Amino acid sequence: MSNSNSALGLSRRRLFGLGGGVAATLAVGASAASATTNTTGGTTHLPSHGRRRPRTADEAWTALRAGNDRFVRGDLRHPHQSVERREDLADGQDPFATVLACADSRVPPEIVFDQGLGDLFTVRSAGEVLDDAVIGSIEYAVEHLHTPLVLVLGHSGCGAVQAAVDLVHNGAELHDSISYLAHSIEAGVLRTPRVGSDAEYLRACVEEQARSAARTLRERSAIVRHLVDGSGVRVVSGVYDLETGRVDRL
Repeated sequence: MSNSNSALGLSRRRLFGLGGGVAATLAVGASAASATTNTTGGTTHLPSHGRRRPRTADEAWTALRAGNDRFVRGDLRHPHQSVERREDLADGQDPFATVLACADSRVPPEIVFDQGLGDLFTVRSAGEVLDDAVIGSIEYAVEHLHTPLVLVLGHSGCGAVQAAVDLVHNGAELHDSISYLAHSIEAGVLRTPRVGSDAEYLRACVEEQARSAARTLRERSAIVRHLVDGSGVRVVSGVYDLETGRVDRL
């Protein structure tokens, strides 16, 4: 196969428009009253159905916080989950936020934030571990889909972070790719003072991992860094509590 860009046959824009991705689970679609870039470089205007798409990082966080408040109260609206919404999204997407979340089955961002089809560009990786596929997915979201907010979302009781704690402090032997995950989180565990109960220490390590992933994303990605510096994109971190359902921004 040729190494030229033309021989690849699919641009990043077209690749994600078709729902492709490697080593990350991508929830892609469009948000409410918006125009989104399509595979030909034009714009696809999507019906708003009375809901305005957040356009700034502050607006995006406000929408996420409001959705999480509804989730905590059990007062869910389940927005953008109709047949009509699905059909609206067939030709384009315009999500209002990117969420890098742990792959844990108990932390689905669209449910935690009471959002629907096309509202969030979701990338999931155990322990929010960053690799090239994860970073490339986020770069696509901020550069081509223009999401103004990137949220790195850790969660209480994270098994990937616990594995790193066991590796650092208990001499645990880990094998295959699970070892890669734990070693990727190891530095954050080493930076976290070992105080309080085991549960409190794990929580502190979870918080440090979320902060570290957000910081590392800005450092490793020239695209993200450029948009943070010049276009108002914001990268933030938070932690989801499995018992209460609450997301706290760090």
